[in-house]
Amino acid sequence: MDTDHLTDIWSRVVGTQPDPSLWLVIATGVLALGAVVPHTAWRLSRNAVTIAHEGGHGLIALVMGRRLQGIRLHSDTSGLTVSRGKPTGLGMVLTAAAGYTAPSLLGLAGAALLAAGHITALLWGTTALLTAMLIMVRNAYGVLTVVLAGAAFLLVSWLTTPDVQAAFAYAAVWFLLLGGVRPPFELMGKRRRGGAVDSDPDQLARLTHVPAAVWLGLFHVVTLCSLMGGGRWLLGI
Repeated sequence: MDTDHLTDIWSRVVGTQPDPSLWLVIATGVLALGAVVPHTAWRLSRNAVTIAHEGGHGLIALVMGRRLQGIRLHSDTSGLTVSRGKPTGLGMVLTAAAGYTAPSLLGLAGAALLAAGHITALLWGTTALLTAMLIMVRNAYGVLTVVLAGAAFLLVSWLTTPDVQAAFAYAAVWFLLLGGVRPPFELMGKRRRGGAVDSDPDQLARLTHVPAAVWLGLFHVVTLCSLMGGGRWLLGI
């Protein structure tokens, strides 16, 4: 690969692309909503939210200086991220809090990139994050889901037209913003039925002595505010 070709690729990644039409932005939002609201579709699409959830735990663990042991993703859309380090303190609190907020915050960051016209950067950046996550996945199902997700972003960014890339990128960001809202509500329902006794809010309650309900409320605030803010950026309003 010659220098001119590498320069062209780099220019595509850091450069900007034209904004898609409003109808495409709305259509991709409706498509993402269809992947989140119906229970049948959600049983499959929730795997993508789990990738972001566990990836959030893992990323913050590394940022806070913890040693990441591994990530597991299961076919029932549950997951587990194991890290080693001080069992209390700010690093552990932020690591535990990162899961339920990660999909929405990643969606918000993606919306900011798209609002600035960086469609290619979003596609390639997501591919890079998924590749980095793959190194830490420790079970076959997890490897399969991360490889499929990464391959989808790579193939779309490399082989398709700018219009298809824009539609894929907007649909993915809408999905993270909308899909990030549902898990805290699901967790709230499980807790009301006496389930999810060792959920992230319960772990945070033990770490901080702040009630789990407060942490769950914080997750609702983050996910809903991210949806509102990210949605405004995507729609250009």
